[in-house]
Amino acid sequence: MKEVWRVFRSAILAGVCIGIGGTVYMMVGGVAGAVLFAFGLMTVVLCKYKLYTGTVGFIDFRRGSDWRDLLVIILGNIVGCGLVALLTHFALPDVTAAAEGVLTKRLAKGALQCGALGIGCGFIMTVAVRFAREKQFLPLLFGIPVFILCGFTHSIADAFYYLAAPMSFVAANLGSVLLVYLAIVIGNLIGCNLYRFVLPDDPTLK
Repeated sequence: MKEVWRVFRSAILAGVCIGIGGTVYMMVGGVAGAVLFAFGLMTVVLCKYKLYTGTVGFIDFRRGSDWRDLLVIILGNIVGCGLVALLTHFALPDVTAAAEGVLTKRLAKGALQCGALGIGCGFIMTVAVRFAREKQFLPLLFGIPVFILCGFTHSIADAFYYLAAPMSFVAANLGSVLLVYLAIVIGNLIGCNLYRFVLPDDPTLK
């Protein structure tokens, strides 16, 4: 139980980092905002916080404890994003309006397209994290703006956008929001593990 609590607290901090990255992206926008978003992911990697998209590509699918930790991680990430979202609701109304715009676009695309876009993001995230674990950070620095500018969907960043959007808007579309979000989570899982699915026997990818 102590280990689960440690993982959960680490995941909350990772969510806070992503929430900060999402905030600066909502405030600045464009290429500059996408580049600045990378601060959140780089902090997560350097501090070794537990992030869903930095973990799901490296779990052992045969171990129940890995799946348990993954659930704890995504819940902690959402809590961390929620804390930053509360701050934006209180003091940064511009972020709330921008987040509503993101959510509106997600709902317009629907679950299938958003889930497919999540695959692209997941692939980039695992590549970036693999390099970062070897102290090579350029793929992380460039990979984050790439997935944002491509329109690929990141489940934890989206958790922040949804929580930062007006609660009345989220509540009015709750079923669709949850469906889209679940599709992105699954899409990220597939993308993060694409290297395993395509080259399962490659020793360089173990």
